[in-house]
Amino acid sequence: LPLPAWCPSMNNYTSVKEFILLGLPHTKGLENMIFVLFLAFYLFALLGNLLIFVTILASSSLHTPMYFFLGNLSVFDIFFPSVNSPKMMVSLAGQSRTISYQGCASQVFFYHTLGGTECFLYTVMAYDRFVAICHPMRYTVIMNQRVCTSLTVCTWLGGCVHGSILTFLIFKLPYCGPNEVDSFFCDIPVVLSLACADTSLAQMVSFTNIGVVALVCFLLILLSYTRIVLSILKIRSSEGRRRAFSTCSAHLTSILLFYGPVILVYLRPASSPWLDSVVQVLNNVVTPSLNPLIYSLRNKDVKVALRKMVSWV
Repeated sequence: LPLPAWCPSMNNYTSVKEFILLGLPHTKGLENMIFVLFLAFYLFALLGNLLIFVTILASSSLHTPMYFFLGNLSVFDIFFPSVNSPKMMVSLAGQSRTISYQGCASQVFFYHTLGGTECFLYTVMAYDRFVAICHPMRYTVIMNQRVCTSLTVCTWLGGCVHGSILTFLIFKLPYCGPNEVDSFFCDIPVVLSLACADTSLAQMVSFTNIGVVALVCFLLILLSYTRIVLSILKIRSSEGRRRAFSTCSAHLTSILLFYGPVILVYLRPASSPWLDSVVQVLNNVVTPSLNPLIYSLRNKDVKVALRKMVSWV
C-alpha cells in the first residue's frame, strides 16, 4: 500500500507508542469552567443512572420487561460516559494529554461496543413497546423472562462484535507519526487520518458497518412505532390514547438524542472538527445525564418507586 511522503518505509518505520489528544477546539482559557461543567454532568450521569438502576432492582412493582430494559439502559449510561470523560477531564485539569496506543485502541473498542449496544437496546425497547400496546393480552407470554434475558444478552454480544470489528480494522493499520489526535478522545475519523497506509478499505467498511447497524435498527424502530401509532389511534378513549403515548414518549426522546449525533458525526459526507467536537460532547457527557430525568420525570411508576425508596432510607 502507498505510504505518505513523510512516513518511512514499512521496513524501518517507527511505530507510534502513544497519541496526544489535542482536546476541544476554541476553548483556550476556559478549561477550568469546562472542567467543572463536565464534572457536574458526569457525576449526575453516574448518580442519576445508579439511582434508577437501584430503584428498579429494589421495587417489585418495576420487575417487568419494560423496566428490565430500562435498567440495562441505566447500566449503559453509567459505562458510556466513563469511557472518555475521565481522560478528558484529566486533560482539562492541565494534566497529561497523552494516551497510550493500547489506551487509544481501548477507547475505540468500548466506545463503539457500547454505541452498538445502545443501538440494539433501543430497538429491543421499541419491540417491547410494540408488543405491550399492539398485543396487550399476550404481552406477558411473548415477553417472558427467558425472551427478555436472551434479547439482552444478544444486545450486549452484538455490540461487542460491532466494536471488535471496527477496532480491528482501525488498529491493524500502521501508525508511524504524526500522533496528534484532533479530538478529546480516540475515535475512528480522527485516528484513521493518522495512519501510514491507504485507509480507503477501513473507511468504507467502518462507514458501512456503522451505517448498516444504525439504519437497520432505525428502520425496525420506525416499523414498531408505525404499528404502535396505528394501534393507539384505534383506542376510543382519549385517556387511553394519552396513556399509551405517554409510555412511548420517553423512549422516543432518547432515540432522537441518540441518532442525532450518529448521523452528524459518522453518516455525513463532510467532516467539521468543531461540529464533531460539540456533537461528541453532547453524546458522551450530556445525553447520559439526561436519560434519568427523561425516564423518571415522565414516568409515574418510577416516581412512585423513587419516593418509596427515599422514604425507606
